[in-house]
Amino acid sequence: MPKSPVAVPLIRPSEITAPSVFASRRHFLAGAAAGLILGPGPAVAGAKLEAAVKTRPPVSEPLTEKESATSYTNFIELGGGKTGPSANAGDLRTRPWTVTIDGLVRRPATVDLDDLIRPHPLEERIYRLRCVETWSMVIPWLGFPLADVLKRFEPLGSARYVAFESLMDPDRLPRQAVPLYPWPYREGLRLDEALHPLTLLAIGMYGEELMPQNGAPIRLVVPWKYGFKSIKSVVRITLTEQRPLTLWNDLQPAEYGFWANVNPDVDHPRWSQAKERRIGDFFRRKTLPFNGYAEEVAPLYSGMDLKKNY
Repeated sequence: MPKSPVAVPLIRPSEITAPSVFASRRHFLAGAAAGLILGPGPAVAGAKLEAAVKTRPPVSEPLTEKESATSYTNFIELGGGKTGPSANAGDLRTRPWTVTIDGLVRRPATVDLDDLIRPHPLEERIYRLRCVETWSMVIPWLGFPLADVLKRFEPLGSARYVAFESLMDPDRLPRQAVPLYPWPYREGLRLDEALHPLTLLAIGMYGEELMPQNGAPIRLVVPWKYGFKSIKSVVRITLTEQRPLTLWNDLQPAEYGFWANVNPDVDHPRWSQAKERRIGDFFRRKTLPFNGYAEEVAPLYSGMDLKKNY
């Protein structure tokens, strides 16, 4: 495995906003987002989040219907199948909620969710979402770059990976009472993947706060990787020197690689990855390397054998 290249790929010129416009927009959005997130009264999943700026060109494909994206989900802690999570969604209370950032950082802390969100303007990113089960969607996420959050807590020079942990609470996530999995759900990224501009911490989708079945109140979104890497209901972010254990890779390493980059040339033992089914489409389509984000992220894996490091 090559040494982690922490340098972040350049943003294409077409995506660069003039500094003066960007500064004024961030100032406006910081205030607007703070007002929305910290407004009076309890936060409610599905509440409107309107003050977000579009920071990437949209994907040139129709959005997946919101009804499909909020009813056809994988969130095994909430329920089995695709409808179990939404059926049990009422069990997942998302306030109060804290997130711990610790490990190899100069300023470890446990912060209230609203305090975590407050400094960061909301951005809308329309990304393809690709499940290793070969279905896919196009979703407008609302959130902010994970890199901005990590930099607040000042990673140490020895940090090479970022480990994530979901809420562990069988009262709110009832499937955690079933001892078939090594709970809590854990995931991980290499530090340069976590710092990549595409990597997002999402708190909403379709202009509203996340629904429980979609990973409320805060989840990871890594659009060039299979969906199981985008851990839901995050409560801990830990910077480490060693590659962290992750739930699926720990449980079934022959089926779920740590890297989990979308790759049409490397099949899952149960599902060919050559094609995918966009939810709402009748015909299947060819899978795009890195889920269509190869231009931006392929340099992260230069020199790696992606058939071995699947």
